[in-house]
Amino acid sequence: MAATQALPARQIEEKHRKGRFDAVPVLVTAALTVMAVLIHGYHPYAEDGGIYLPGIFKLIHPDLYPTWTGFVTAQTRFSLFAPTIAGLVRLSGAGVMLCVLCVYVLSIWGTLYAAWLIMSRCAKSREAELGAVALFALCITAPAAGTSLLLVDPYVTARSISTPCGLLAIAGALDIISEFRQTSRIRIRALALCAISLLVAAAMHPLMACYAAGCVVLLVCAAISSPRLRMAAFGAVAFFAIIVASLVNFVAPPEPRRYSSVALSRDYWFLSTWHWYEIVGLIAPLIVLWAITRSDVILNERGRWLAQMAISAGITGIAVSLLFAHQSAHSYSVAMLQPLRIFHVVYIVMLLVVGTFMAATFLQRDPVRWVAVGVVLGALMFFVQNNTFPHSAHIELPWSTPVNDWERGFVWIRDNTPKNASFALDARYIDSPGEDAHSFRAVAERSSAPDYTKDGGIAAIDPSLTAEWAAGEAIQAGLTDDSDQQRREKLAQAHIQWLVLESRSTTKFNCPYQNKSMKVCRVPDL
Repeated sequence: MAATQALPARQIEEKHRKGRFDAVPVLVTAALTVMAVLIHGYHPYAEDGGIYLPGIFKLIHPDLYPTWTGFVTAQTRFSLFAPTIAGLVRLSGAGVMLCVLCVYVLSIWGTLYAAWLIMSRCAKSREAELGAVALFALCITAPAAGTSLLLVDPYVTARSISTPCGLLAIAGALDIISEFRQTSRIRIRALALCAISLLVAAAMHPLMACYAAGCVVLLVCAAISSPRLRMAAFGAVAFFAIIVASLVNFVAPPEPRRYSSVALSRDYWFLSTWHWYEIVGLIAPLIVLWAITRSDVILNERGRWLAQMAISAGITGIAVSLLFAHQSAHSYSVAMLQPLRIFHVVYIVMLLVVGTFMAATFLQRDPVRWVAVGVVLGALMFFVQNNTFPHSAHIELPWSTPVNDWERGFVWIRDNTPKNASFALDARYIDSPGEDAHSFRAVAERSSAPDYTKDGGIAAIDPSLTAEWAAGEAIQAGLTDDSDQQRREKLAQAHIQWLVLESRSTTKFNCPYQNKSMKVCRVPDL
């Protein structure tokens, strides 16, 4: 009895909860998931979501995308994400887009629940746990500095599954370390949680899983009691990362001719091309984490491990990027691995720690403050998302009719052209007014010549596609403003039968579909 009374209140609570199911995190994160979807929206065909969907369609309907197929199947070669979703579609009998919507909602819930599991081990009160996860839910579509990554995408990609798995691995690692320090034993359940989560993450997104595994290793280093040994361990991990990057540079196969133009089109790979505010976004989270960890009031010991892990991960990522990811480098093999993507985890940890700080120091148990902060941040993020996709529905459900003109045109193409039809669009059509970054292949389910923006990203990680990308980008460059004769000469060599133009483009081609933003035209033979 005396020993129990001597325990801190938080440990008593953990002791009582241990061994029985706690429904509160499940219910609270479910409510936060609904809130997150309403605030951040859902745009399944946009950005990287439009890269992954064609791969799923191709697996289910092999007759789709008969030309430029490499840009459709590239993602299926690197992960099991597309085959997994295709398997779910076949198993459930539901449509692809309904399955993808379900995966989207479940992935948000899984991410928030995993974040709660982490903070239940790192925060000192239930209010602090709630504050951490609530702030994260409000800011899940925030960008991670200039890495071209959002913390959670408003569409479905392989990261939608690798992110919650990576966080679950960190939660499992916290349990492993704590149990070992207290009893010199390792619980099988915690070990299984960590290992299985990393394996699933690796199957979905190998690169992000590697960074999650690196964070687990750094978490072990952060738990070392001796400050000198801890710093030596952090330094050893950083040195190992640099050695690995050196080996990657040394053993990387020769890059195809013109690959440098593909790599250099990805500005976010190179720190030298970042804007000043993106550099601030790289350094500020590390300073915030360092400042908060100076206080013993906000986080417990495990929370300080978590913050120190994130700081070390960020510093290591910056060091590797500065040393190897240069525009003038003789090889872009390390830049291709995007070492700064580890800031995806750093930003998540920062938001969780800041949420804990806000709950403990400002929000406390005042419902007015909780509501006020939630309304202000929620309104701000809702405004940002609506301005990111201003010409699209905020939540694009599978059974709803598109309101975006470009999407409506792409749907017409899907319903009125042969499956083997090939299309050309301006190389930068995604940046056209009102387009809202919706992928042609994902919506129209037709082949199209490689574009500059998204297909450039695919070629950047699969150099074998360099020649096809360069040819497709050259064919489609400037199509919007070309004359009909120039278009015919460009497209004839690629045997392209159809053309999508902005509505302002002048043409005498037969255009059976047109709306305020775009038109679909048949390319006449030479």
